[in-house]
Amino acid sequence: MAEQPNNNAYWSANIRLVTYCLVIWALVSYGFAILLRPLLSGIAVGGTDLGFWFAQQGSILVFLVLIFFYAWRMNKIDREHGVDE
Repeated sequence: MAEQPNNNAYWSANIRLVTYCLVIWALVSYGFAILLRPLLSGIAVGGTDLGFWFAQQGSILVFLVLIFFYAWRMNKIDREHGVDE
């Protein structure tokens, strides 16, 4: 029963990290590529506008960065709470 607060803190940190990653993913893939595309159309990146770049490449690159960030951060959270392997 004494380990219950540690488990709660671990899962709280885990859920917080997942929430942040999902918000960033949604902002980039839906927000920048679809909803904010008209606002980003005047900004040129590599010969095309920024909204099109996010729709074609940017959201994928951000998603890959989020995968590595999540793995790195989860390993750190695991070590902090003593549940690492």
